[in-house]
Amino acid sequence: MRQVSVHSLTIGDVLGKTIFSSSGRILLGKGVKLTPLFIAKLKDMGLSILYIEDDRFDDVQVEDVIREEHRREAMEFLEKSTRSIQLGKNLNDSGLKNIIRKIVEEILFKKDILVNLMDMRSLDNQLLAHSVNVCVLSTVLGKALLFDREKLETLAIGAILHDFGMLQLDPKLITKTGDRTPDEVELLKTHTTLGFEYLRKRKDLNLAVAHIAFQHHEHLNGTGYPRGLKESEIHPLAQIVGIADLYDKFTSDHSDVERIMPYEACEILMGLAGTLYPLEMIRLFLRNIAAYPTGITVRLNNGEIGVVVDQNLSMPARPIVRVFDESEFGTNTMKEYNMVEKRTIFIQEVLG
Repeated sequence: MRQVSVHSLTIGDVLGKTIFSSSGRILLGKGVKLTPLFIAKLKDMGLSILYIEDDRFDDVQVEDVIREEHRREAMEFLEKSTRSIQLGKNLNDSGLKNIIRKIVEEILFKKDILVNLMDMRSLDNQLLAHSVNVCVLSTVLGKALLFDREKLETLAIGAILHDFGMLQLDPKLITKTGDRTPDEVELLKTHTTLGFEYLRKRKDLNLAVAHIAFQHHEHLNGTGYPRGLKESEIHPLAQIVGIADLYDKFTSDHSDVERIMPYEACEILMGLAGTLYPLEMIRLFLRNIAAYPTGITVRLNNGEIGVVVDQNLSMPARPIVRVFDESEFGTNTMKEYNMVEKRTIFIQEVLG
């Protein structure tokens, strides 16, 4: 399979990965042949990328960090929790901990992890998908920092609930697509305090969970909010979630920043190391991120066009690219460049 822009779809393309709603319901299943109606629906949903089958890349598998069923279960739990909180009911803490145990166990079980899947996120599930992604990314970084299971579970719970205060704000404010007014920006920032005030009252949750919600927008140099904390004043778990939160916003649709490619997000994060976030955390985080995810189409410095078909765990920015003799994926004999071995070949451009 390979990744394509929703605007590049053609009639007859076959979906390579299932697309789910925020409740976990299947919207379009893997293997579905796309019709004009389906393509129009995908665009209406706000999707920008998806994966399609391609005989030239039928051996290419794009793996998620966690199993599809666990991601879907977490999304479904968050959607039900959202409805419960909005109705004045309590969070189902036992259900949350059960899901988190599965996610943490799965990540701990994997020997080597490289975050490789670009999220297929629709407008209706942006906040929920973001929360689950931040949970996964934070747990991956926590594992790299050699946290024990108990600390990882606390981190994962705090990460999945880091934007919990958003549930107490007007949904129209959260999903607003145009520029927000200064008053709206300040109102949106209150989600950190709102989340903290709710979560600190939950007796069966570690108090660190509330502090993650409170401090995940704080920066080492004191430029963050809500309190302008500096360096050691910021809870380390909140710093981890802050890194994961920013990376996911950079690389996903429907956030308050323009979507960019993973390699660009990695460059920005590296530039923020030591200023907004701890250098060692950024360094370990980027070691677990595929700068050029499997399935994307790229142009090489020699002019050839190909698809990233595999990764080098030791050097995430130097993947394996499969190209064809003819431009734009001709039908002639294919060849592959392993960029760890071919040091003079590099990716010049990511194509939509």
